[in-house]
Amino acid sequence: MKSVYGVLFFLHVFVGIGAVAGGLAAISNPQEPLGMPADLLVNSPFSNYLIPGIILFSIIGIGNIISAYMFHFKSKYQGYISSVFSWALVIFIVVQCIMLNSVVFLHVLYFIIGLVKAGLSLIIINNFKNKPVI
Repeated sequence: MKSVYGVLFFLHVFVGIGAVAGGLAAISNPQEPLGMPADLLVNSPFSNYLIPGIILFSIIGIGNIISAYMFHFKSKYQGYISSVFSWALVIFIVVQCIMLNSVVFLHVLYFIIGLVKAGLSLIIINNFKNKPVI
């Protein structure tokens, strides 16, 4: 069970740091963050990357970092907290692919990471549900 917690902790930190960095890039330069032109947003409701950057920074980035930090407290709700931010990542990636009208390697990678995190979260949830109450 410790390995499940360890892998999930690592994935939350990995995704959180990457999302904070990507979100900050989109917030600080919404017209062309990290070289991505705003022209790619033609099929989306956004004219630049500011709002997606705020969502990426706050929900995906800070959310995953908070979820990783919560492992320190060993809360019985950790599985649920991890699950919420895991599915948030999956949904963010799917919506991003639809809006950009493309799928690249990083989309597939982070989609799979989100699903793995959701699966590990489910293991944690089931582990707490199956513990006898003393």
